[in-house]
Amino acid sequence: MKLKILVSCVAVATALNVNAAQNYADFPVTVKDYKGDADHSVSYTGQSARHVLLTSLKKLAGKGEGKDDQALQAKLLAYYAGKDAGREVISPVSKGGFVVAQSQVDEISTKKNLAGKTYKGAVAGWPGSMTGAEVLNFMVVKAASADKGFDPLTGYDYAQLIHKFAMGAVFYNQVVDNYLDEKLDADNKPNNKPYKEGQPYTGKEHVWDEAFGYFGAPANTLNLTAEQVYNIAKQKESAFTLADLNNDGEVSLYNEMAYAHAYYAAATDKGGKTNYLHTIMQAFVDGRQLISDANGEALTDKQRTELKAYAETIADNWEKVIAEAVFKYAGSTYKDLQKLDKLIQSNGDVNKAFRQYAKHWSELKGFALALQTGKDNLGETAVKLNRLIGFSPVLLGNTQVLGIDAEGNYVQSSSISMKEYMLHMLNVQKLMVDEFGVEARSNDVMADLGGLAEKLGSGASVEND
Repeated sequence: MKLKILVSCVAVATALNVNAAQNYADFPVTVKDYKGDADHSVSYTGQSARHVLLTSLKKLAGKGEGKDDQALQAKLLAYYAGKDAGREVISPVSKGGFVVAQSQVDEISTKKNLAGKTYKGAVAGWPGSMTGAEVLNFMVVKAASADKGFDPLTGYDYAQLIHKFAMGAVFYNQVVDNYLDEKLDADNKPNNKPYKEGQPYTGKEHVWDEAFGYFGAPANTLNLTAEQVYNIAKQKESAFTLADLNNDGEVSLYNEMAYAHAYYAAATDKGGKTNYLHTIMQAFVDGRQLISDANGEALTDKQRTELKAYAETIADNWEKVIAEAVFKYAGSTYKDLQKLDKLIQSNGDVNKAFRQYAKHWSELKGFALALQTGKDNLGETAVKLNRLIGFSPVLLGNTQVLGIDAEGNYVQSSSISMKEYMLHMLNVQKLMVDEFGVEARSNDVMADLGGLAEKLGSGASVEND
């Protein structure tokens, strides 16, 4: 299926008082002596394909039946590390009146995977001293034999762990530590040469496009509210006409869908306290316009300095989006621990509450790991974060995962109590405020910090800078 090219949506732009020309689309061809027939220079199909691979992988990770399943494992690995044709889009698919255009990953871009673009550094916050790619591979294999992605013996929800960590280890890392870092240097993918021979985009045009693609925003985001982008990601029928910008009756998974951190930015912003989504999107559009205005000439030092300022805006706000998610899910985990404590005290059934606790903890852990895959070494902040959260949630017997043995089995030992772990969650929220200045603060439970520390006595503490 031929990919759709976005056109302006004047009615939506007028309603929101935004210039429709600010869509991330239809920037002209500036390559000197270009001989092809392309009428624009925007291309980020490979990044969109990886978004679909990850959303499909997350869906598959919840399909296990609690036993060894080699067929499911092979399918999971095909979406993570494979490149073969024939992989169907498992998520997102058409839902009600929200019709999506592509049914095969290769309709977006061929021979793409996640493994080859995954963070190559060591992941200190996960047991086993593995690289980012090794951690994801390990999680994917474990998910295949888990019951709907859930392991009650460790408290892991693999679908959530894989999804949240991969968003950072692939998308965020590739952007802030590659495309918008060394690839902005003068001699790296220069603007006065095509990215590759015969292509309709220059080196810098394509570098910037690929970075934008990993953010996961619809091309017309500046013409939409945060809530509208959120609703597109949720595939709400009411958002279909906003997503289907060219009015062809389908939503393209290439440039009309919302994914990953763009979705989380929208989810955060719709509360009205922050503006991460549009700040990042505006910087992407402005940066792309700057490159286009160079008209196929090498960027001057002044232009590259301005471009790097846009890149810094993107990186700083993107980091805060992830930190906001860490803050939110630390609050969710704290509330789950409160519920579990009441059920334990009353001899109630804890199964449902524990499952919810595992889900929220896995979202927290995935985002916390993702936060550590950026350009900058977080140093002591990462040490504190990993210590507070641990390798697993505190389990019902007051145990935690401490490592992985030579056979790939988890090793557990006694840990702090669940009540002490509640204090850790409050300290995680405090850390996100102190180190990243989070502003939305969804699920803010920090008011309990002093009181809980006092109740727990001298054995507990409040983390300080």
